[in-house]
This record gives sequence, structure tokens and C-alpha cells, in this order.
Amino acid sequence: MTDITKKSAKEINKLFLNKEISAKEILDQFYKQIEQVESKIDALNISTKELGYSQAEELDKKLSKGEKLGPMAGVPIIIKDILCVKNYPVTCSSKILENFIAPYESTCTQKLWEAGAICIAKSNMDEFAMGSSTENSAFKKTKNPWNLKNVPGGSSGGSAAAVSAFEAPVSLGTDTGGSIRQPAGFCGIVGFKPTYGRVSRFGLVAFASSLDQIGPFSRDVYDTALVLETISGYDSKDSTSLNVDVPSYTKKLNPELVKDKKIGVIKELMGDGIDAEVKNEIEKSIKIFENLGADIVEVSLPNVKYAVPVYYILATAEASANLARYDGVKYGLRSPGAKDLPSMYRTTRHDGFGAEVKRRIMLGTFALSSGYYDAYYKKAQQVRKLVTQDFLNAFEKVDLMLSPTCPSTAFEFGAKVADPLSMYISDIATIPASLAGLPAMSIPCGFDSKGLPIGLQLIAPSLSEELLLSSALAFEKVCSFSGKVPAGVA
Repeated sequence: MTDITKKSAKEINKLFLNKEISAKEILDQFYKQIEQVESKIDALNISTKELGYSQAEELDKKLSKGEKLGPMAGVPIIIKDILCVKNYPVTCSSKILENFIAPYESTCTQKLWEAGAICIAKSNMDEFAMGSSTENSAFKKTKNPWNLKNVPGGSSGGSAAAVSAFEAPVSLGTDTGGSIRQPAGFCGIVGFKPTYGRVSRFGLVAFASSLDQIGPFSRDVYDTALVLETISGYDSKDSTSLNVDVPSYTKKLNPELVKDKKIGVIKELMGDGIDAEVKNEIEKSIKIFENLGADIVEVSLPNVKYAVPVYYILATAEASANLARYDGVKYGLRSPGAKDLPSMYRTTRHDGFGAEVKRRIMLGTFALSSGYYDAYYKKAQQVRKLVTQDFLNAFEKVDLMLSPTCPSTAFEFGAKVADPLSMYISDIATIPASLAGLPAMSIPCGFDSKGLPIGLQLIAPSLSEELLLSSALAFEKVCSFSGKVPAGVA
């Protein structure tokens, strides 16, 4: 039987539709791969075998009857454990939700099941998506498949590591300030953050509602386009959902689109603080785009230097409001032995939340408190508008923008735990596009001298996912690493 664990979602779908392999056999192979590598990388929180095999059985029946199947028929997928999959736990890698069972299905997963995708598992993450290394999970520390001593990035580290280690061809993550793009960069795969509102957030446990977005991980650009096309679209259940048509990203993928396009290299993200090896690979990538026919120019985003502090005021303020619901009253953990209601609140949150979540709740509560709201939260909102305007001004001159995904490659476990500020700064290149609500993606562009992947970030104007994907595909055809096997799971 053909080993399909190294194949793309597109290839797996074709093999299934051609009846060269059954959906059950596809699942068998991926669960065998999980058995072989999961103990090394700890990427998964929850197995969804019962659901997966029932979906596979249904697909095999439909195929045998000649029924029409969706574009992801037979494709296994892993879901970040912050998205609701009905009748399965949604823990957000937190003790406070450890035993909570989702009572309904998220919109994006429902669309995946309707398209024929098969749910393999739910992945580990930083608690409530707060972190850049997946060290903040209450359950385990996910390892980077390229070097097991290093972090996979975060907060969607489990989803990224799982795809990198061939536990699934595709997965879903969430991106608030870079939590898809940064782990994609660290793990040597493709990660995509869509335009804010392009993908419904219904069924996503909120961290920062004005920033959170759901997006795909994959090992090549086509598979990213396939998943993005499947999960995008208007949803009346999400008040921030955009009521605009969704193009067929897979059909409109055209590497020729990059020719004669102007690509702006972001000046502020190519200077001090960028590792020399990362900068060298980005400069090589710039030359590749030049050879592909793009016109490279330098652009400046003068207010991007404020992006990190602005983000950590706004995101923590929204987190403070969103996480107030976890109080031991209606659902989730309730710590026993409390004498009264206030003490139940205190003990439940003390026992249920980890250190980083508590830190962000405190920061956000302070920023929203009387006497400080205008000085911090209001000012941060004003500067957010300036950052957004910087992008709008730059996109009058260029079609796309380019930068490193991260200022360095994946760091070792514990390297930044004692210094939260240095951890926050690791998102310096990804946060600006999040503040502006723009589509952005990370694609692998090389390796450092230690064999760790380096990510290249591309940013496009709002709702320009088609141009973003096509440009990435043109680059991938010249500079592809999808066939390389990470050293940690080889």
C-alpha cells in the first residue's frame, strides 16, 4: 500500500476519489504515524478517533454509491484545541476548561466536515492562545520536529508541529498576533492568517475578539488555498463576518500574477534585532522574487515601532473582558471548599489559570481601569489606527509587502520564560498585520546553520488572499522544502 503520510492533501484527495485507497485506510496510516512520532513531539491533546472513523466510513459509503463528494474528501485534519468540535472537549490547554465538552460545532469545522475532511485530533497550544512557544499549555510542552530541544512557536504550536511531523497534511490554528505565522516559520511549513472577518469566528473560544482569526497550516501553498477556500465565507452567527464573495483560491492560483508586481520590503523589520542568518535568507528570497519578475522597493511603516506595546495593551484588555466568564458558576472548573461567592471566584481562577493568563488578565484589567483607560487603552486604539494608516499609505505604492516572519529561528525551551518581554518581542514582525486586519502568511525560505527553518512573511491588502497565495506559489516553485523530513522525527 502507498505511504500517504508524506503526501499533500491534494494528492490524498485524488487517491481517495480514484479508489486507490479508502478513507479508513488513510486514517489507519496517519494514526500509525501518530503512534510513531507523537511521544517525541507531544503535539496533540485529544484524539477524535471515534469521530474520524465514523466520518471515514460515511465517505467510503458515499464513494461506493457514486455520490458527489466535497473538495476535501478523505483529507485528514487536526484542529487547534480552541475550536469547538461538538461532543468533544475544548480545553484551550487550560485546567479551567479541562473537562468542558463542546455543545455545538464551530462554523469552520462544520464547513470542513461538509467538504469531506476527516477529524484526526485536537492539538496542544498555549493556554487560551496566550504565548509564542506553546510552553504555556497546562498539559504538555510541544517540541519542534526539527530539533526536539527547541520550541515549535505559539500559540498554535501543536497544529504546526503536527503538520511538520506528518501527523496530518493540514491543520487549523488561530492567529491573534502571529500565532499561525510564527509557529509556521519555526516549523518550516506554510501558515496563513486571512483578512479579519474572512473566516467565521463562531465556535472559537475568544482571546482578543478584534484580532483573533482562524487559518490553515499545510506543507504547500495549494493545500493552504484548499483549506482557506473551504472555511471562508459569510456567517450570520458572527457579527464580524464579512458578507463578500469568496473566490475559488485553488482555481485562481496563478504564479504569473507576481510578474511586474511591486513588493515592498518593510524597512523597520529588516534592521537591528534581526538575526544575521535570518536576514541573509530573506535577502536571498528578495532576489528570487526579482528573478520572478517582481519589482522590489523599500517601504516604511513609521508607526510599526509601537505595534508590540499597542498589541499587548489591546489584546490583554480584550482578554480581561473575555475571560471574566470563567468564574466557576456556569461551566468549567469550580474549585471546592469556597465559603462564599467571591472566594469561589478567586480560588477557581487561581487554580484554573496559568501564570501567563493571569499576567495578561491583570495587565488588561489595569489598562481598562478607571483613571488609566484614556492613558493606555484609548491611546493604544489611536495608535492602532496610525499603524493601519501606514499600511494603507504603503499599499498605494506597492502590491505586497515582505519581511522575516520572526527575528530569529526557534529558540530552546526555557530561553525566554523568565523574561516575558523578550518573548513578546518575538512577534514583532507578525503583530502589525494583525493590528491592521490584513491577510498575511509565512512560507519557508531556508534554514540556519543549525538546521532550523526560517520563515518569510508576505502581507497583502485587505481581501487580497488570491494575490498572496499566487505570489507564494511562484516562490514555492523555486524554493520548496515540502519534501524534507524534520531531523527530530526522521
